[in-house]
Amino acid sequence: MKIGFIGCGNMATAIIKGICENKKNGEKDILVYDVYSPACENAAKAFNAAVLNSEEEIANNADIVFLAVKPNVISSVLNKISKSVSEKQPLIVSIAAGKTIDFLSNCLETDARIIRVMPNINAKVGEAISAYCFNGNVTEKDKENVEALLGCIGKVMCLDESAFPLFGVLGGCAPAYTYMFIDALARAGVKNGMKKDDALKIVAQTVYGSAKMILESDEHPWKLIDSVCSPGGTTIEGVLSLQADGFEKAVHNAVDKSLDKDRKL
Repeated sequence: MKIGFIGCGNMATAIIKGICENKKNGEKDILVYDVYSPACENAAKAFNAAVLNSEEEIANNADIVFLAVKPNVISSVLNKISKSVSEKQPLIVSIAAGKTIDFLSNCLETDARIIRVMPNINAKVGEAISAYCFNGNVTEKDKENVEALLGCIGKVMCLDESAFPLFGVLGGCAPAYTYMFIDALARAGVKNGMKKDDALKIVAQTVYGSAKMILESDEHPWKLIDSVCSPGGTTIEGVLSLQADGFEKAVHNAVDKSLDKDRKL
């Protein structure tokens, strides 16, 4: 199975890296094209990917075509490959933010199999959460293939396309919120006398382990919170302080503001 990438930026590179490291495909079966030739050269050097000369060549030679270009240029890319897609019928997988399946289909002007995917930045370390949706032409095998490929960079879930804007906030924006929380805790450690590197390592591992507890314990977060809070202890003091300072309200406001902005784009 040949997998082609039109666009070879950070997200495409993360996906290629995950595929190669998990040996889901032979290195010679990864095809890449980018208008910025050094990006292709880097992929060829790092992953032994085959560099092709145009978007059309990718569509003509790949079984699965990942569209990993900026949203503002995707319509022109789709127009370029429309004839090839019509003739060769590859599966189209778009990771362009905000571009719906209807938009992609209209640009192609052909009855293509289309899957829309939204990964997040943590794909770089193999811990992304990716959502996907699809049109009526997509087969069960197509879905299985895409789930297997996205599984190389983290967890995968199928969502109705109507939920994508909210997923974009919870999955796409929230890493930034989480980085802020980690940095704030680490800086509080510095304030109280610890070296920043040590504080950051402690906090990052604590957040990582806490997330794993949520995913693997089947316990409600508040039950886990209660399990850490000893009567009259240090943790309950900090929890009450966070509540008093509007921690939960601040998080809700951030999600609402990001979602409002998405609706205006």
